[in-house]
Amino acid sequence: MSSRVRGVSSGSCRAFLLPSGVAPAGVMTPFLKRYGPWALVTGAAMGIGASYVEQLAARGLNLVLVDKDAEGVAEQASKIRDRVDVREVVVDLADQDEVMTTLKLLAHLEIGLLVANAAHAATAPWVDIPLEDKLRQIAVNCVAVTQMVDVLSRAMVERRRGGIIVMSSMAARIGSPRVATYAATKAFVLSLSEAVHEELKGTGVTLTAVCPGPVKTEFMDVAGLSGAEAQLPGMFWLSAESVAKSAVEAADDGKRAIVPGLLNRAGAITGQHAPRMLALPLAKRVWRRAL
Repeated sequence: MSSRVRGVSSGSCRAFLLPSGVAPAGVMTPFLKRYGPWALVTGAAMGIGASYVEQLAARGLNLVLVDKDAEGVAEQASKIRDRVDVREVVVDLADQDEVMTTLKLLAHLEIGLLVANAAHAATAPWVDIPLEDKLRQIAVNCVAVTQMVDVLSRAMVERRRGGIIVMSSMAARIGSPRVATYAATKAFVLSLSEAVHEELKGTGVTLTAVCPGPVKTEFMDVAGLSGAEAQLPGMFWLSAESVAKSAVEAADDGKRAIVPGLLNRAGAITGQHAPRMLALPLAKRVWRRAL
């Protein structure tokens, strides 16, 4: 036993089962009936992930909070424990074995909604980013997402209900110099999400990809993009709360993919159809100024 109540430890993967909170009383809503009783959010310690936690707790879902930041997870859990049940999972999503161990430890929970939000990014010229960092981006942003979508979607399909939200990015729409690996990983999960969305039709399970543009979160500092806010007009920036809210609503509507924000949607369409010989140098110029 490694927690205050009961816990299981395997290597550096720690799944802590903390004391239960008080789930909201009341009528079973259509949202709870479709996605309950549990939701799992990766990257739950801060930013958009923390906003997802609040959005889903407000809708009455019990939460599994997954992140490598133990203190951040504990802080988010403390904010919702008086409303819903909470489980904290501290895990390095770059480690495939840890991810699979985590999923096995959580198999007893009926997880009806997965929010694959965690991401790793590095911003610099290609030759200045170590290979190890590039591979970590692929592990967290692609491999871990694939593992979770694979395992949890199977259980959802068996129950004939559930939903998955996968965080992609506007960067997925075009190669982005100086964030080349990150953009490529987001293109992978967008393609994966759109294909699996189509395959899941008729199963009662939906998959929605979310492609936000600039979002004001701590992730920008962690990714080395703290200068971006000064370079991009304020009208393009979204709050973490608005992105999470739009994503949850889109998933509930069964949408395949969304770009939150009217201006960002217009920019995504323009960028997607612009000639690459024009779009790539422009993207390079934007990212160079942001760093």
